[in-house]
Amino acid sequence: MSARRKAMQVFLSILGFHTRGKSGIIGGEFMSKPKHSVDGFVPRNRGRTVGATPVQTPANPKLPQVKDHAPTPGIEADARPRVGVSRSEIDDSLKQIDEPERDVKGRVKKTPEQKAKRKKIIKRVLIALLIVILAVAGYVGVKAYMAGSKAFKGNIFDFVQKAPLKMDENGRSNILVVGTSEDDEGGEHPGGNLTDSIMVLSIDQNKKNAYMVSMPRDMWVKLDEACDVGYEAKINTVYMCGSENGKNEAAGMAALQKKVGEVFGMDLQYYVHVNNTVVRDAVDAVGGITVTIESEDPRGIYDPNFDWQCGHKCHMVDYKNGQVAQMDGAHALAFARARNAQGGYGLPNGNFDREKNQQKVLRAIQEKAISAGTLTNVGKVTALMDAFGNNLRTNFEVKEIRTLADLGQVVKGDKLQSISLTKEGEMVLTTGNVSGQSVVKPLDGLYDYSGVQKYIQKQINSDDVTKEAAEVAVLNGSGIAGAAQVEADKLESKGFTLGAVDNAPAGDYGKVKIYQIGDGNAATKARLQKIYGVKVTAGDPPALVGAETKFVVVVGTIAQSQSQ
Repeated sequence: MSARRKAMQVFLSILGFHTRGKSGIIGGEFMSKPKHSVDGFVPRNRGRTVGATPVQTPANPKLPQVKDHAPTPGIEADARPRVGVSRSEIDDSLKQIDEPERDVKGRVKKTPEQKAKRKKIIKRVLIALLIVILAVAGYVGVKAYMAGSKAFKGNIFDFVQKAPLKMDENGRSNILVVGTSEDDEGGEHPGGNLTDSIMVLSIDQNKKNAYMVSMPRDMWVKLDEACDVGYEAKINTVYMCGSENGKNEAAGMAALQKKVGEVFGMDLQYYVHVNNTVVRDAVDAVGGITVTIESEDPRGIYDPNFDWQCGHKCHMVDYKNGQVAQMDGAHALAFARARNAQGGYGLPNGNFDREKNQQKVLRAIQEKAISAGTLTNVGKVTALMDAFGNNLRTNFEVKEIRTLADLGQVVKGDKLQSISLTKEGEMVLTTGNVSGQSVVKPLDGLYDYSGVQKYIQKQINSDDVTKEAAEVAVLNGSGIAGAAQVEADKLESKGFTLGAVDNAPAGDYGKVKIYQIGDGNAATKARLQKIYGVKVTAGDPPALVGAETKFVVVVGTIAQSQSQ
């Protein structure tokens, strides 16, 4: 019998209801049937002994009490037990009426009706949540397609693909990123199609690393085709000339890709063309960016050139050294364009400082865009899509978007490094004057980009061989003039540190012979053995070499076979 049922029986018995039989409430009778009198006698209640003292009705009807009297001696008592309970039993019974049933672990048991209702509620909540997710995903998907269709080549069906990016012979994907100002306030202006921001982003999609290197806009170059500016000019005019002042973007970007690749010694597969609006809107879309001011001037940086934007009632570029949090779009754009303007301070290197700051802004946008706070905010995601879709042009294809997006998630922090061509002690560029113009030129001389190219390749393709920097001398034992120099150039392009290039004494060196002087430099040794397919010999080389030389490569019949 359950606790609830037992408690109810006790409670009813207190009220005077008996629980005999099966027809009444809770297994008994609600009230027994009235008995007829016989010979004028009214039958006594059952359960009472003859001669017993009548039960007194309690004063408080809400708390019925039945006194238990012992039977009168000598008179046979009724066999049926008397009904009587204590106050504590009443309280316990009343508590049991409201106490829910529990399982063996003490948890309240739910009725089948409660379980069914709970399942319905959960089901409805899940369905509603699924509808919301699908609606949001659909909205974001449509926005992504609309933005992608403006910026990328291909159709919506290509989006399901995940095509790898095009690569150069070193397995790197090189992207030319340029900025123009044709969207400046006030409409078009003569310099709107000059590419005042030029940089290359080199990505290794297998090693998951990337490098940024800026091209000075004032780099003096020879033009492939005649232009209004002549046959020689600053590199920021190449796009303007090639595109006929913006009329043919594809032709202009192709011309600039070729020229930047020529200076940097790189094969540029892609380009991304942005304007001022995309920078401003992208920064605002992600809720502002954080950059660190690192000026040689203890006051920080100040450039009054952009104060006109607020009616000269504020300073758009005025920051102390240290971290600047939540820089909005307008201020970030001004910061990226600031240089050593008259009346300002903190940017003594002019365009070189500006290029470093542009890389900081680009890195900050990337870090903020892939942060959890942005990716989980539908408004920020769609605003970012609008910023790119409306103001970005590229030759990336739709089927490459997913690969590019995945790389953007993992290539960050230390995996995205900046290369400076004006680093103290390693500078490969300098300034000068050509045709009355202040220009940037290679340290090796005008139009000689070999030093620039070697420096970039050393940074980008840095590996154990490059880090060891073990000097390798190349000697010609083939008898063919220039054979040693050809082989030296090949080794240098692969990241080896070259020493002397000279002739070897006459002798039989086979295909090629390699000598190692001293111990160590395991990576360099292994790479040379892999390239030439011969084992390195320990011992003295056939000719005297410099004290810093660690390996000597003597070219033999390998040169003869190459000359045939």
